[in-house]
Amino acid sequence: MAAGHEVALVVSQPDRRRGRGSALVPTPVKAAALDLGLAVSDRVDDVLSAGAELGVVVAFGRLVKPHVLAALPMVNLHFSLLPRWRGAAPVERAILAGDTETGVCLMAVEEGLDTGPVYRRRRLAIGAQETAGELRERLVGAGTQMLVEALADGPAGLGEPVPQAGEATYAAKIDPAELELDWSRPAAELARVVRLGGAWTTWRGRRLRVRRARLVPARAGSDGGGPEPGTLEDRVVPTGEGALELVEVQPEGRSPMPAEAWLRGARPEPGERLGRVSGAAGR
Repeated sequence: MAAGHEVALVVSQPDRRRGRGSALVPTPVKAAALDLGLAVSDRVDDVLSAGAELGVVVAFGRLVKPHVLAALPMVNLHFSLLPRWRGAAPVERAILAGDTETGVCLMAVEEGLDTGPVYRRRRLAIGAQETAGELRERLVGAGTQMLVEALADGPAGLGEPVPQAGEATYAAKIDPAELELDWSRPAAELARVVRLGGAWTTWRGRRLRVRRARLVPARAGSDGGGPEPGTLEDRVVPTGEGALELVEVQPEGRSPMPAEAWLRGARPEPGERLGRVSGAAGR
């Protein structure tokens, strides 16, 4: 809109019930569109009568049917360097895999899942401590700028897209079980899980969210062996390889707090341990 384009129709997910009162709440995209006075629908087929020249898809979460693509060409902003991390969770999968680089692609929409040829791409380094939310925000900024520049002369200015080349990998949606911290895993892996947001463990049978943590060297005991993975003596928790220092946590039913303040109230007994340990140390 700010770049001068006429947006004929905005298609977003249906309103969903959220909050304690279970009131119907629109998506942020729909709310923004309504504030701008734009027509909004939750039916993709409504684009067929909108009179548009081009459809722009961003994080829609649903495949567009072939009969729609046959009638209206579409481009998609995808937050990875395709063909790596096609699918629903490219930002999270890049972090979990330990990737040091990702990017954003402007691609033609095809019937397949993120298989279309690419018009433009931009590369971004992934910070060693960068969270998924922080990375996504940077990708959105870079992608938005790239999209506006690509469409400065209208759809005709897109040029010819280049077919994707290389080995394809798929970014499946993150399962909540993947966010549980298994303290027998290497600390480097657990730190990446924490960076996704929503990481959790348990303490005395109740869920404890780990909102921020950092890698630190493991401590050796007097016998040189050190405490067992998951042992909670202070903020530094040993793992299957290395250790993780808890920085910010959120006990079940409470607000986020510094880990140091939580520990003062938790008062762990000697040898008491956090959460799950699978016995897969070093795997």
